[in-house]
Amino acid sequence: MRSLLQRLQFYFLYSNITITMHTRRLIAGLLAAALLLACEDRKLPYLGEPETITRTVAGKSIREKSYPSIPAFSFTNQDNRPVTELDFKDKIYIADFFFTTCPTICPVMKKNMLKVYDEVKDNPTVRILSHTIDPEHDTPAVLKTYANDLGVRNATWQFVTGDRGKIYEIGQKHYLITAAEDAKSPGGFLHSGHFVLLDKDRHIRGMYDGTTDEGTYELIRDIRTLLKEYE
Repeated sequence: MRSLLQRLQFYFLYSNITITMHTRRLIAGLLAAALLLACEDRKLPYLGEPETITRTVAGKSIREKSYPSIPAFSFTNQDNRPVTELDFKDKIYIADFFFTTCPTICPVMKKNMLKVYDEVKDNPTVRILSHTIDPEHDTPAVLKTYANDLGVRNATWQFVTGDRGKIYEIGQKHYLITAAEDAKSPGGFLHSGHFVLLDKDRHIRGMYDGTTDEGTYELIRDIRTLLKEYE
């Protein structure tokens, strides 16, 4: 694909042949088509350090890379119902970490996540999973009020609480984000502002700055790209 683009661009820019308007339009159309195909063929990377495993296929040993995935989990959502990894079976999802009384980046993150929610709320194969890092304060009832205030009315966006240690562990060790108590930080907690995109096998396929429009729109674009992998 790159070779085709380079040849067309070289011809268009450097040919000594007189180029008619019709030819210019034809070349422009070919370039646009080539770029569209390149975008359609794009696949997201896998993040995290892979392991090399050996599988036996048809009696032969095959070595391949195995990328880390989010392990089994169990939390409680804003409706006081259990939420586990089984609720995300055959779905891609976006994860983040926050707390409802956060005075700094969380309001910006939730404003941006609402843009993502508006993009995916009618798609049954996409979910959003927001973990509180202040479970003592952020009970299911508090999370329900928070969700209602944001205008979240369906199961697409889950807000979960649970054991503090398990939330911090899954955030730091598996989602690869920062989540911790920190008396020196505003609100008493330290966390990163990343949105994490996961595929149907709970592999991390992208991380985005949830405090910026650029990061948010990049995530929306990559959600569309990831969904195409399953078409």
